[in-house]
Amino acid sequence: MTKTYRVDGMTCQHCAASVTKAIKAIRPADDVSVEVDLEAKTVVVQGLDDDRAVSEAVEAAGFDFVG
Repeated sequence: MTKTYRVDGMTCQHCAASVTKAIKAIRPADDVSVEVDLEAKTVVVQGLDDDRAVSEAVEAAGFDFVG
């Protein structure tokens, strides 16, 4: 399953790396793919179908999960 989320507050590659790391940490043993588009302020997550966990991980990393 692939889901796209809007995340505000990401401005650089370091931000993208932080969001990616936070989301992948939800299920480190699973094959989770994360693609961040800084311009569009979106995060595409494949292999993880838990909106609440993604939201919590993004917020814990210091960014605003819009949905």
